[in-house]
Amino acid sequence: MDPNYSAQDVARCYLCKTAIAQNYCDFCHVNLCKPCIGEHISDEYDKHKIVPILQRKSTLIFPKCQTHQNKNCEYQCQDCDIFVCSDCAMSKQHKGHEYLKLEEIFTKSKERIGKDKEELDRISPTYEEIVIELENQIANLDGEYEKLTTEMSKQREELHREIDNAINQMEEDIGEIKVKHHSILKEHLNEIKQVQSLMQKTLVSLHEIEESNEVSPTINYSSKVEEFRKLPPKSNVSMPKFIPKQVAREEVSNLIGKLIPISTTLEERVFATKKPNTSVRELLDVPQVLNTIKTGYKILCCVTCLNEEQIWTCGNTKDIKCFNIQGVLQKTIQTKSGENPSDIAVDIDGALLYSDWKTRRVYKVKDDQTEVIIRLQGWIPKQLCVTSSGELLVVMRSEDETQSKVVRYSGSTVKQTIQFDNGQPLYSGSKKIKSITENRNLDICVADSGAGAVVVVNQDGKLLIRYTGHPSPTKNEPFKPTGITTDSQSHILISDAGNHCIHILNADGLFLRYIDNCDMKNPHGLCVESNDSLFECEFYRGSVKKIKYVK
Repeated sequence: MDPNYSAQDVARCYLCKTAIAQNYCDFCHVNLCKPCIGEHISDEYDKHKIVPILQRKSTLIFPKCQTHQNKNCEYQCQDCDIFVCSDCAMSKQHKGHEYLKLEEIFTKSKERIGKDKEELDRISPTYEEIVIELENQIANLDGEYEKLTTEMSKQREELHREIDNAINQMEEDIGEIKVKHHSILKEHLNEIKQVQSLMQKTLVSLHEIEESNEVSPTINYSSKVEEFRKLPPKSNVSMPKFIPKQVAREEVSNLIGKLIPISTTLEERVFATKKPNTSVRELLDVPQVLNTIKTGYKILCCVTCLNEEQIWTCGNTKDIKCFNIQGVLQKTIQTKSGENPSDIAVDIDGALLYSDWKTRRVYKVKDDQTEVIIRLQGWIPKQLCVTSSGELLVVMRSEDETQSKVVRYSGSTVKQTIQFDNGQPLYSGSKKIKSITENRNLDICVADSGAGAVVVVNQDGKLLIRYTGHPSPTKNEPFKPTGITTDSQSHILISDAGNHCIHILNADGLFLRYIDNCDMKNPHGLCVESNDSLFECEFYRGSVKKIKYVK
């Protein structure tokens, strides 16, 4: 850790060691508080360069001129391919030569280094996947070879004692093949790890150059991206095979069968950026209502799919109800506080999650046992979304109703907070519903009814889309997004309570069409099951409609 910084990473003055530094000497590279500036620059006043601490390392460090010792080289002579100072440029030796400013070359090199660093950051995970694949192959070798030995043992039982010697010999052969197999994979793994290690060292070096103001190493930087982009060949080592033979009184070795040894080939790998599933299912011109489930709620807010046959629902009571798709009540759970839940979700293990605005907690219910997984202070948990990786996204609102944010949890641990875009709030502070879902491309979509907008950010929290409705002569009420879900095609489906319809967008936020022919009335919560059938809550009717909208 930098000795000029405390445990809270506050910059301390280099001279007095205690005061917080507001300035920085860009010549000596030290932090300074205002009272200590005078003492620091008391000698050789002209050489020091004092700047605000946020602008530290903004002054380029040019190389010294070999001819004029008191001058810095700020140019590169194109004809001589050397660094020169202004005096050199005016000399007879360089008369009529072309020059480039080192500052411009430095800036371009920094840009190239930044791009290389980004490219290596993209390539690096591929190497990690290759390492994991090879390590898994090595870890599974024992199990695979045990299966092979078991098959041979069954054959040995049929041939009895007269073939024991031959079987034992073959088991020894397997052992040798296994050693060879292991050795080949291990050698390939070590080669990959060596390249991976070199890549990590290169990334560290790039980071150091990127953070440095040294001109020479920056300009002399040579890219290794092409070298790393050419992925190592994939080593395909086939498993040996045991081919049993019918028992006959012939030569024992022929009775047992044939053992096919491993073979090794190298398959070229090509680096490619992963893309989401692109299989296409067309939208129906006229969506169809497949079933209507009466839930018994006077006000129905939320629905979530447990599986293809069951759904959980909640409304304006303490009861959370599970129905099958025929509308038969399967189970009822009551909230701990006795109040209606803010939202419900199902985790990847099939457990029910619900947020309780009264207790400021999120609960998990599994096998009739309820446990608290999240406790909040100063914030109220609202809508929930279980991600494809099993993490939990929680929309929460401050108790004073001025702020809202999305927080990502792994278990009970906060992993990410999404609240601002360039300093501006992404979501309204209103207590109105903010439904949330994760798209197949890992974008996070929030239907903010208080703002009359759908806000989509990527998995890093960067704003991608802000959708505020689609102009239509038949949709005269303000856009009021009350529910949101996504399907296998990365469509974004949004319930519009004011206009009694559902908007369908593509993954880029482009409007595709409405679902408005299914006798909807104040649509609210939405969810899509694995076959892309849509479940839609009727807010005041208390019913759930199952709708087919894709072919």
